[in-house]
Amino acid sequence: MTEEKQYDPISGWNPLAVCLCGLLLAVFLFVSAVAAESVPLILLAIILVPACIIGLFGCMAVAPNQARVLLLFGEYKGSVTRSGFFWVNPFFSKQKISLRIRNFETGSISTPEQKDPTTGKILQAKSRSAGKPSKVNDRDGNPVDISTVVVWRVVNTAEAMFEVDDYEDFVAVQSEAALRNLASRHPYDSEDHEVSLRGNTTEVCDQLKIDIQERLDKAGVEVIEARISHLAYAQEIAAAMLQRQQAQAVVAARTKIVEGAVGMVEMALDHLAERRVIELDNEHRSALVSNLLVVLCSDRHTQPVVNTGSSHS
Repeated sequence: MTEEKQYDPISGWNPLAVCLCGLLLAVFLFVSAVAAESVPLILLAIILVPACIIGLFGCMAVAPNQARVLLLFGEYKGSVTRSGFFWVNPFFSKQKISLRIRNFETGSISTPEQKDPTTGKILQAKSRSAGKPSKVNDRDGNPVDISTVVVWRVVNTAEAMFEVDDYEDFVAVQSEAALRNLASRHPYDSEDHEVSLRGNTTEVCDQLKIDIQERLDKAGVEVIEARISHLAYAQEIAAAMLQRQQAQAVVAARTKIVEGAVGMVEMALDHLAERRVIELDNEHRSALVSNLLVVLCSDRHTQPVVNTGSSHS
């Protein structure tokens, strides 16, 4: 692994002033030498011009949350992470790298920047399409559509620049692979209180962040957050799974209704017996229980029937 080295450059204002003054001095010397027909001064002016121009190539401006990776003929010399205007060896190759927090959604497609090879003009700017959910089989083999948003940043410029070919593409591919691997280890939904994609979103996202970070450590990238942005059954089984969920909801609701109805019937019988409103034998008690359960458990309004006879008829 390539260790990051901090390079301490000098301020660029004094070298800039020296180079600009050197160019002005070269012009003055050249004019004076031509007038005086002094060959040594003409040669000095000619040498001074390219020397000052080369010196200007050592000036660089580093914006906040930006860095420069410095190379000298292929040898890594260090990284400048401080913002400001600096001067370094003009022969350094200065690779720009961003330290800002970035995010992307899995399933998106990145389009690289395209330039005209002759003029260098940018024909198409770098862009990234909207994320498209990935189709993955969960632990039970059910196809689900899932995508996640990953928030990340570069923390080691040397590793990001030298350990991987394209660290942005590396982050995208490894995040997609970690998401697919995580989704295949858990069921979409569970009734046994085990970790599921839908029921334990926080735990799943925390594990996803750890999985992605393990894959990106070698690229000098820190994962700040990873959150599932889309989760649903695949279209081909969505209707069947919806019917199953509706059936489960109906059964749960009916169970709750029956539990409440039995409690209300029991309470009614206890109050009748306690207050001695009416004495009921087993047959009439059974009829009362049956009628109350029908009224309380029915999903429609009941039509009452009034008995005008005696209580023992």
